[in-house]
Amino acid sequence: MTVSTPAGPHVDRASPADLMQLATDVGQAPMNIGAVLIVDPIPGFTVAEAGRLVAERIEAVPRLRQRLRRAPPGCGPPYWADDARYDLRQHVRCRDCPEPRDQRALLDMAAALLTEPLPWSRPLWTATFVTGLANGSTGLVLVMNHVLADGVGGLAVLAALADEISGLAPAVRPAARFPVPAPRVRTLAADAWSRRARQVTHLASSLRSIRQGAAELGGAARPRHVPRTSLNRPTGPRRRFDLVTADLAAIRDLGHARGGTVSDVVATAVAGAVHTLIASRGEQLDLVTVSMPTSARQVTSAAQLGNQVGVMPVTLPAAGELTTRVRQVAAITRERKHAARGTSAVLLGPMFRLLAPTGLLRWLTDRQRLVHTFATYLHGPAEPISLAGARVQAVIPLTSTAGNVTVSFVALSYAGTLYITVVSDPDRVPDVAVLTGALRRDLGDTAR
Repeated sequence: MTVSTPAGPHVDRASPADLMQLATDVGQAPMNIGAVLIVDPIPGFTVAEAGRLVAERIEAVPRLRQRLRRAPPGCGPPYWADDARYDLRQHVRCRDCPEPRDQRALLDMAAALLTEPLPWSRPLWTATFVTGLANGSTGLVLVMNHVLADGVGGLAVLAALADEISGLAPAVRPAARFPVPAPRVRTLAADAWSRRARQVTHLASSLRSIRQGAAELGGAARPRHVPRTSLNRPTGPRRRFDLVTADLAAIRDLGHARGGTVSDVVATAVAGAVHTLIASRGEQLDLVTVSMPTSARQVTSAAQLGNQVGVMPVTLPAAGELTTRVRQVAAITRERKHAARGTSAVLLGPMFRLLAPTGLLRWLTDRQRLVHTFATYLHGPAEPISLAGARVQAVIPLTSTAGNVTVSFVALSYAGTLYITVVSDPDRVPDVAVLTGALRRDLGDTAR
């Protein structure tokens, strides 16, 4: 008779994509992501009450009260464990918006918050209420280190903190016990050996993932180097955010009419804007290589954060009419998306982790010639959400550039509007207005 043994304690390991994000956090600006929520003024709304609700709802997101810890030698990858010293006051705070208290001032404050390093000695996030905006609204700047969550995971956090949300997974219930003690060394060792055994058993699957990851990166079909331009120079510690908004229905209709998606229209507009910027500098660039994240999941819950994302570099036409290029871009991305989504992290992660401690990874990213820019699109809530009873007027996505990519783009659909945030190094891209102006012109009557 066979006697089954009970499974050992669960060890919440960092995923290959988490480890890739961890390894790439080597630049002067930390690899943080986030969002700015602009909350409409209503009678009775107070930051104190909103803060109380946020504090209460954070208990439903386990990762927001956990730290990433390194395992002892031989005991496997880093793991997540509850922070017994967790103190909400270190994460939720309130600041007054500086003059002139407008959107520009709010975005500048968000840039300063996003580029603040988050201490690894506590959970890797902050939530800052911004008061005193000129129109009476309140801002909420959410910042997380990228190792904590990818863009889809960030939307799950938003779902957990909001009063209610449509189209996203509901928040989980608060943990019944906190803090859960960290796993002991013998538990970590046993889990590590069990993982190694599974890798050997599933060798064919691992090899298939490597092949799929290579295909997602473009394989041998991609050019080795992109043309040199002034767009790719080592970035410094500062970032600037500029916002372009457009009517989501018009963008979706434009994409569908030409066999594409909202993401295809965003990528097309990004390539055109980069082309215009480069031309204004007296340079020529008719093909723009854009790195686009590919998620292995479309939705997730607040209990399942982390990263399940890879990268897909695509070389796109940048000159000519937007409507013509959308059809071309849709065909290019459709062909490339045949590869398993999110698998490139399996291939890139080990290499990045090997190079990061030596300083070679930062040296290489400051000199890479594989992509010109990054562009991300996230499908956000279709209906307005609320916080402490007040309507959230806008959700502006935030991300950071890295290496020698001096400008990147992140777009989010929310309640019928497409929000495109242009992220730049202000010391390297003082002419960012040329870029944002080109985006608005390329999007035509849909931009506002």
